[in-house]
Amino acid sequence: MLNGWKGMRVVAAAFALALAASAAQTGEREVTIEQTQMPAGEYIYDVRRAGDGGDLVILLHGFPETSHMWLPLLQHLGEAGYTAIAPDLRGYSPGARPEGAEHYTYPDMALDLLALADSLGKERFHLVGHDHGAALGWYVAGLHPERLKSWTALSVPHVDAFVDAIASNAEQRERSGYMNFFRQVGTAEAGLSANDFESLRNVWSQSPPEQVAEYLRVFRQPGALTGALNWYRGGLGEDRQPVGEISVPTLLIWGNQDQAIGRPGVTATPPLMAGPYRLAELDAGHWLIQEAQETVLSETLAHLRQYPD
Repeated sequence: MLNGWKGMRVVAAAFALALAASAAQTGEREVTIEQTQMPAGEYIYDVRRAGDGGDLVILLHGFPETSHMWLPLLQHLGEAGYTAIAPDLRGYSPGARPEGAEHYTYPDMALDLLALADSLGKERFHLVGHDHGAALGWYVAGLHPERLKSWTALSVPHVDAFVDAIASNAEQRERSGYMNFFRQVGTAEAGLSANDFESLRNVWSQSPPEQVAEYLRVFRQPGALTGALNWYRGGLGEDRQPVGEISVPTLLIWGNQDQAIGRPGVTATPPLMAGPYRLAELDAGHWLIQEAQETVLSETLAHLRQYPD
């Protein structure tokens, strides 16, 4: 039995060496995703991190998700040689959950991302965002272009184009009607949390059980759902600050079956781009990384590699 056990250990060691050699030949690295906390101004963010490469990539989730949505891309970017971090954004992280919608303006929250990069000693970085994380990313690209190497938006076109589409296009206005409900303080919280978040569970139909469990863990925390909804109450009001033209190299990945975001805002985006811009249109819906994971990973990595400096 002892000799058999030793033999198994030898085989296991040989297998591990073979895997390491294969990874070295393909340029991939052994990567683990760690959960940690990082300071940003007066707040402390819960963060998932992968890789220890030279270039930093920050990933911004949307509603109603958390940094957990980015696990496949975190792994992919870490293996490709990047340092990738995905924070649970303001309202989602317990240490970054201020009360009051006035604390959830996009220009203000953009400063948190710069502080996260500063804490890692990175003057410039790549940025990727989905849903309202994409809306925040557009503000970072517009207000702080000198800090970004590239910008990748998932689902949401240029914010100015999107807001104009809501105002001028009846179809887009109907698609975005849910935002008015989300802005109803108390009513939205009661509706979305009813029957143990039944309505949100329906939204998460594309997510695996372990992801749904993680989302529920966060939204069950006191104040988390209100913090998440405050993005809609403080971010895109009538007094919002326009983004303006974007000079940062930009990739927009949009699903033409998206029930929330139609084509008008997408077609109105190119005139607002003052720098390199490309649209990757997918036959997919809103939840792109769940519905078209391989395409999202490959398109994002190709865009980052095109703009290393």
